Amino acid sequence: MQFSTQYPTRRQPLSRRTLLLAAAGSAAAGALRAQERGAPELFPRAAAVPGGVARIDLGPAPARPQAFAGDAPLLVLGDPIVWTALVGIPLAATPGEAHIRARGTEGERDIAYTITPKRYTEQHLKVSPRTVDLAPEDLARHERERAHQQGVIATFSAPPAGGLRMQQPCSGRRSSSFGLRRFFNGQPRNPHSGMDIAAPTGTPVVAPLPGTVIDTGDYFFNGHTVWLDHGGGLLSMMCHLSRIDCQVGERLATGQRLGAVGATGRVTGPHLHWTVVLNRASVDPALFLDA
Repeated sequence: MQFSTQYPTRRQPLSRRTLLLAAAGSAAAGALRAQERGAPELFPRAAAVPGGVARIDLGPAPARPQAFAGDAPLLVLGDPIVWTALVGIPLAATPGEAHIRARGTEGERDIAYTITPKRYTEQHLKVSPRTVDLAPEDLARHERERAHQQGVIATFSAPPAGGLRMQQPCSGRRSSSFGLRRFFNGQPRNPHSGMDIAAPTGTPVVAPLPGTVIDTGDYFFNGHTVWLDHGGGLLSMMCHLSRIDCQVGERLATGQRLGAVGATGRVTGPHLHWTVVLNRASVDPALFLDA
């Protein structure tokens, strides 16, 4: 009887690409299982339009890459299998090809994406000039406040750890007024940069996502206002509050009270104005809410 001796073969070390692909397959299967279970989407809905949010695939990398739209840093989320840049697109953006820069361990590269057109509602109103033209002292105050808030909008901190789907910050009927542009006596005004939620004075206003209070104040147009930093250049602004129940530096959990609905500032009645800012651009808050 003859015996054959089989010697164990030496395993070749797996390449980094093979390991990433294998892990990607496992991650994709896990994501599919999560969808089958009805797990909520972690990112805002993608809408590459002015006032929307574009999702740009940066591919795999061992460490989180950096990405920029112009000089504004972008929120990058994911893991070594795949990283995604979330780009807030300004309402004034011109449709067509746009670019971001991604910077990682292998250097810097330019990535193109397409902004598609979107037509927002317009209103043309005839009003008395004194209702739209600011007095010199009011205009000076507004200019000071605008310069201050531009500094607030530039806040960029560590990226958030959890998902980005938000809770509506107060009960009430949501308007679809984001992007609305009004023309007073033929003169265009800036498009509406947030969502208005109709609610009675005193209705509690809560944090839509975990965040740190980075600014509070009483502003000419916005009235009593709270700014929250959710991380990675994602911010919320709550305006026209009747009261503010938080302090700068305070960390709020989702659903934690920060104030109450009011009619302070330049408004005609009580409601909450909610602005969401992503990489210094005001984007549609509805993209962060469950449909």
